[in-house]
Amino acid sequence: MERISWTLFLLSLTYLEGSSQDFEQTQFICTSVPKDMDLCAATMQNSGPAEDLKTTVMQLRETVLQQKETIMNQKETIRELTSKLSRCESQGVLVPVAGGRRKEPGKNTMGDVSRGPTDTLAQLGQTLATLKQRLENLEQYSRNNGSVQASSLKDLLQNKIDDMEKQVLSRVNTLEESKPGQKNDTDQRNRVESTLTSLHQRINDLEKGSKGSRPLDKFQITFPLRTNYMYAKVKKSLPEMYAFSFCLWIKSNASPGVGTPFSYAVPGQANELVLIEWGNNPMEILINDKVAKLPFVINDGKWHHICITWTTRDGVWEAFQDGVLRGTGENLAPYHPIKPSGVLVLGQEQDTLGGGFDATQAFVGELANFNIWDRKLTAGEIYNLATCNNRAQAGNVLSWSESNIDVFGGATKWTFEPCRQLN
Repeated sequence: MERISWTLFLLSLTYLEGSSQDFEQTQFICTSVPKDMDLCAATMQNSGPAEDLKTTVMQLRETVLQQKETIMNQKETIRELTSKLSRCESQGVLVPVAGGRRKEPGKNTMGDVSRGPTDTLAQLGQTLATLKQRLENLEQYSRNNGSVQASSLKDLLQNKIDDMEKQVLSRVNTLEESKPGQKNDTDQRNRVESTLTSLHQRINDLEKGSKGSRPLDKFQITFPLRTNYMYAKVKKSLPEMYAFSFCLWIKSNASPGVGTPFSYAVPGQANELVLIEWGNNPMEILINDKVAKLPFVINDGKWHHICITWTTRDGVWEAFQDGVLRGTGENLAPYHPIKPSGVLVLGQEQDTLGGGFDATQAFVGELANFNIWDRKLTAGEIYNLATCNNRAQAGNVLSWSESNIDVFGGATKWTFEPCRQLN
């Protein structure tokens, strides 16, 4: 029995020692117990340690309850903040986020998205309809007065339409990327693009004042955004060519890469003749999918005149920038004639005949005076073109004329005279 009593006592000590690991800053006092006395009764008689233990347990319990209450309060706070955030979003309030401010889609201000793609396009359509009405009023005023005030009003409206165009096309492009394959949104986008094209055509008519008053070659084409649907198309194809020269005025500050000023595709070969600057690569010319890197530096936001000549014999090429020879090479698609019956597109790179555009390869900037010859121009002829000498010749394969080119998707034509509007 004595051994059993001491065993129980040791077990009691072990239990108390293990419990002490759960209660910080708690002391336990060991007390001898007679072998004939009940352990529970002995513990009750010695009230000091028991009271300390009870107090500690109550303190711990109170701490736990306080922490539980704090957690519940925090959950309630989070719930309230979430509710307020939802109300702010529904009202279009600017909500602070990490790294800046986010405009939520409820408020319809200039350049902001409304509640949904369909609503957004409908609102943009209404805005364009308003601009269209204002333009009609301006046309009527111009016909009745023909005054300086009419021209001033026209210029103001043109600036307004230009700003609206960039916002509309940017928004529609974003919506299409976020909602691919939705036919209704695509149809509405096409209608918006058609309205924009019509507006700019009518502005061009106002600029002319009367039909034919502006020379057909005194214009530029502007591609304000990097999209997969904004482009210009040459109405006629190219003939078979064993040599060529092409020249154009170009202005861009796009980065990285200005994109694709033009591409010519034929059946079976999408890269028959392409001028492209894509990503961080230098500008390149592709002939029958063969590549030569060009020494051009043009993405400084200034007008530059560039020309490239090529002959099929040995594939010899020359590159001129601003009338100066910048580089030469050979073995570029030697003995391969440029094939006829293709599609010539400005502003986009074709992956298929007349289509397959990729927004990342689209040209952003302005083009003018794009001419093509079926022979190699001399250095003197190219210098005359770059300096706007009156002896400069137009291309005998393609001459720069409004009647030869159609624009689509928001690309626009503006009055431009080389060497008078430079930089």
